[in-house]
Amino acid sequence: MADDVIGVVGGGIVGLAVARELGRRRPGTRVVVFEKEDRLAAHQTGHNSGVVHAGIYYAPGSLKARLCTRGRAMLREYCSDRHIPYEECGKLVVAVSPEQVGRLDALAERAGSNLVPGLRRIGPDGIREVEPHATGLAALHSPHTAITDYPAVARALADDVVAAGGEVRLGFPVRAVERSGAGILINKRVTVDRLVVCAGLQSDLVARLAGDEAAPRIVPFRGEYMKVRPAKTHLVRGMIYPVPDPRYPFLGVHFTRRVTGDVEVGPNAVMATAREGYRLGDVSVRDLAGIAGWPGTWRMAARHWRTGMRELHGSMSKRAYMRAAQLYVPEIGAPDVVRAGSGVRAQALDRDGGLVDDFRIHRLGPVIAVRNAPSPAATSSLAIAEHVAGAVWSEPVT
Repeated sequence: MADDVIGVVGGGIVGLAVARELGRRRPGTRVVVFEKEDRLAAHQTGHNSGVVHAGIYYAPGSLKARLCTRGRAMLREYCSDRHIPYEECGKLVVAVSPEQVGRLDALAERAGSNLVPGLRRIGPDGIREVEPHATGLAALHSPHTAITDYPAVARALADDVVAAGGEVRLGFPVRAVERSGAGILINKRVTVDRLVVCAGLQSDLVARLAGDEAAPRIVPFRGEYMKVRPAKTHLVRGMIYPVPDPRYPFLGVHFTRRVTGDVEVGPNAVMATAREGYRLGDVSVRDLAGIAGWPGTWRMAARHWRTGMRELHGSMSKRAYMRAAQLYVPEIGAPDVVRAGSGVRAQALDRDGGLVDDFRIHRLGPVIAVRNAPSPAATSSLAIAEHVAGAVWSEPVT
């Protein structure tokens, strides 16, 4: 109904995009965003690499593939309209071993299915033409992969929500969700008609408050970045990525130019000891108990402990971290980088230990819960918002 009040939990880019779309789709709807921090984009949105993905990696027909393709085009237009930096600096996905060369064919096929624009396969000479200081046996070049400023996008989305008559409440953690007659009571204080949960690192906990099932559980993975010293930032023009291991949803350590002109290396993927554990010493007993009590955690660990130990070694040793990166840009080593920031990825984990790869969205009557929205969620945010808004009013979603 036009006089609906809809609550959105989460002031990251996905929650704000959803809130904006809800107000746009049905003018007169009042949208209230609840954000537990005192600022927007405080977690995943404000701690990622700023990449606008073109859709190379995702299984054709998956939500990730469909929403990334549409979301990229929508985001480009939005950034242009709002004068937010958006630079198509391009990306190389580089194979450095014969096994990886073989995997490029499968990636190229996926990219074709996902309508990745301008993608081409190149050899060593082509690699040097795009990135003169990179090395490899073969690569895929995606010239329209871009970089942007996601916190700036989030702030613009929040402005749109407010301009449409909505509200953004900062410092409002959602601790209780109760059905109250025809409405939903938040923290025994605020009543809404419908609720959308886009709570990122806390998404499973907030969804459970609303009556959702336990699975999947969020397991936090810290991704640490290195920053290339200014004397060597000219060695990377755009983005240089490894060929991803199909067993994992993580893309591996890579080089990324930022809209500021800085060049970063990373992120790695180390299981964190707190949902918002941005530093090695950040520990939450409550979060650890939840991680350890989830049967999927131990099943995942049994399958991937070797990879986990390798990632941990890279976290502890800058030299080990950069050893893998130097396979792609040999001239940038441990002395050429400094430790920079880190982010925490909200990785959904099923009870059987499977790392959930695709976006996952649950419906519980008047509640929609976004349970898994890792990369490329920022790229896809405006398209995710369309998808979720359609689900809120049970409209057909394409």
